[in-house]
Amino acid sequence: MTEQFTGNFTQQEPIPEEAIEAAVAVMRHGRLHRYNLAGGEQGEVALLEQEFAAFTGAKYCLAVASGGYALATALRAVGVAPGDRVLTNAFTLAPVPGAIASVGAQPVFVGVTEALTIDLEDLAAKLDQARVLMLSHMRGHLCDMDRLMEICDAAGVVVIEDCAHTMGAAWNGVPSGRHGRVGCYSCQTYKHLNSGEGGLLVTDDEEVAARAIMLSGSYMLYSRHLAAPGPEAFEQVKYDTPNISGRMDHLRAAILRPQLRNLAAQVTRWNARYQTLETGLRDTPGLTLVQRPEAETYVGSSIQFLLLDWAPEAVQAVLARCAARGVELKWFGVPEPVAFTSRYDSWRYAPTQSLPDSDRILAGIVDMRVPLTFSLEDCALIARIIRAEVGAVWQAGA
Repeated sequence: MTEQFTGNFTQQEPIPEEAIEAAVAVMRHGRLHRYNLAGGEQGEVALLEQEFAAFTGAKYCLAVASGGYALATALRAVGVAPGDRVLTNAFTLAPVPGAIASVGAQPVFVGVTEALTIDLEDLAAKLDQARVLMLSHMRGHLCDMDRLMEICDAAGVVVIEDCAHTMGAAWNGVPSGRHGRVGCYSCQTYKHLNSGEGGLLVTDDEEVAARAIMLSGSYMLYSRHLAAPGPEAFEQVKYDTPNISGRMDHLRAAILRPQLRNLAAQVTRWNARYQTLETGLRDTPGLTLVQRPEAETYVGSSIQFLLLDWAPEAVQAVLARCAARGVELKWFGVPEPVAFTSRYDSWRYAPTQSLPDSDRILAGIVDMRVPLTFSLEDCALIARIIRAEVGAVWQAGA
């Protein structure tokens, strides 16, 4: 009998009871706005910022409405202006170049390697084109961050890290988001903490932190932040930094704080599922697994593999055959954007670039979510299905 998977690739785990109780407490008192506090109350948002700063080892943290808002705020806070050029990955998701475009700047795309990380040789060749790199740790893959920071520091290029897929990850023990000037994180439903939407920004730079807080819509209430620089930092920026309101509210922060306390345990669970899939797919003819570097501590909330140099029709056949057996795969080589699988050549607001080496890799990237609602047995079954269908198409002459 042909095995079939019946799980749901978009179903997350329930919000923890502790988080539900905290959210209900906020709804009962009705003070949802982050600056609406009772006497002596610190507030869920300020406490989340303080706890996330401690979690990452950052001096300052700001909680905002979304990961995309965090990215755009980081760009503004480091001084990116309309007309500026900003380096970023050719392999990323649309909110990253979207954040660049939202501030009137122009994305300059840097190639991707078979490790699914930014091509450091291509980056080095383009460092003279911009003074900021928005580095996307796309789908949870970290490049050699020591080497990247070495070449960016030598060129005077400011690094903003998009850590939407790497909250809880690290390179050589340094948490993702702590190598560059600013680290930005997402708390959207499919990320590592779930508040539906939400974002976090961390930095050790007091001027960047002060500007980000003013940009988020603090008015002159910055003293109500617990993970912020002192009032003297705001004296320099408070009159010339626009209010672009994007604050997080207490309801979302209340949901997130218990999840943050449990994140390390969740990472262990994700990685057990990832490793089960990886083991099941290893040595599949025609399929290339992404090798994880020893220096990388990763969070396996999704898995990618490459069908390099396959004909498009053959890749489509694999996707269709897997889908017929209940396994939902996404392909970054699809000619038209589908769901989140758009590419640098899909974003018509950015200048056209020629990246033939990256095009070859993008044409082979297949992606799959790994929700924690899957058991280890589910993951082993999924791997058997993918292995069988890739093998069948390969044998037919992919």
